[in-house]
Amino acid sequence: MKIVSWNCNGAFRRKFAYLAQFEADVLIIQECEDPSQSKDVNYKDWAINYIWLGNTKNRGLGVFAKDGAVLEHLKFDQSFEDTQLKWFIPFRYNDNIEFVAVWTQKSDSGYFRYIGQFYKFIMNNLDRISNQIFIGDFNSNKIWDYKRSEGDHSSCVNFLKNKGIVSLYHELLKENQGEEQQPTFYLYRNLSKAYHIDYAFLPEPLLAGASIFIGDHKEWLEISDHMPIVFEIPPLPLTPRRATQT
Repeated sequence: MKIVSWNCNGAFRRKFAYLAQFEADVLIIQECEDPSQSKDVNYKDWAINYIWLGNTKNRGLGVFAKDGAVLEHLKFDQSFEDTQLKWFIPFRYNDNIEFVAVWTQKSDSGYFRYIGQFYKFIMNNLDRISNQIFIGDFNSNKIWDYKRSEGDHSSCVNFLKNKGIVSLYHELLKENQGEEQQPTFYLYRNLSKAYHIDYAFLPEPLLAGASIFIGDHKEWLEISDHMPIVFEIPPLPLTPRRATQT
């Protein structure tokens, strides 16, 4: 099974064709338009099997699968103060693997933003996290831990590790958190402002036979400030705790 996560930096209706080369089973796309509200006929015809969430019709988080695949939107607790945590799409693929698509955002409170939103998602769903794949744009790295007194990047990584869920990139390349050699994001598309903020966290049984690839800035930087992350996992059956459908 092949999965791609990519923050397309908007205007996905003009960019989805770039991902055809990967022949992915599932695409996790940040900053994409809502196909149901798009006026682009080609985009609407392409997006035949998807789940989408967002504040505006032009920028949200989307999960796209091939025609015939079963995407089941799952109900997890995403409440935070008087708002919703942003953005997370828990879903089950073909009734045997659970994912949580991620695009962390700022928050109205100003404190629990970006990785803080993920931390709150974890805390809300402690009893449900088991064997899910967490993938997307986390807008976070260990190098910024000092900015937080609660719920920093490392605490989230350690929590997932205690659940047997680890970062595929770091496990396969044997690099430490915060010392990544391959950036996934270039601030202002500047090569001197390179960061690793996109991740795929997998249950440890899926590591055997898994692979990961990060797009090269020479190919992708003109298209987006984020590089796609592409990973493959073996078709091992997982039986996560079943959550209620929304």
